[in-house]
Amino acid sequence: MVKATRKSRSGKVAGVSSAAVRAKTGKGWDEWLRILDQAGAKKMKHKDIAEWLRKNHIESSWWSQMVAVGYEQERGLRQKHQKASGFEVGRSKTLPVSASALYNAWKDARVRRRWLGETGIKIRTATPNKSMRLTWSDGTTIVAVQFYGKGRGNSQVAVQHTKLKNKKAGERMKRFWGQALDRLYDHLVK
Repeated sequence: MVKATRKSRSGKVAGVSSAAVRAKTGKGWDEWLRILDQAGAKKMKHKDIAEWLRKNHIESSWWSQMVAVGYEQERGLRQKHQKASGFEVGRSKTLPVSASALYNAWKDARVRRRWLGETGIKIRTATPNKSMRLTWSDGTTIVAVQFYGKGRGNSQVAVQHTKLKNKKAGERMKRFWGQALDRLYDHLVK
């Protein structure tokens, strides 16, 4: 079991403030934690917590999920970046290039290898200049890449790496993607 966490000094749980949760759900974190404790949520699976919230308290499926995740993290039932299928981490970077230039740097295996330094990556699906889904070189984890035009010749690339085995793998890949996106910047801009 994961150690229970405490709300940060800013009052955030799972990265969301109590005020934001109250504005969208009518209750703050302290109230949701108490309600879910009383409902026996410590013994429920994530899906069951979210479904119970949706049926009994919160209209929005998204906010039901968010409150369930916050509860699980606060009560030590889930670690940061942990999902049902493993750990998930993400990084993004805005570059002074077009979305098509970003997309092409990912699409072309030879170009991608120059800045990413990885081989054995397989493109599963791709929508030109919008998105790409890859099987990572380990053959088991998935990388989702989104490309966004930001106006005035700028674009953003956002990477989500999913199905990572544990927190340590998540931390390692978060560092890796930060460095890789810096190398991509150097490759395309410098």
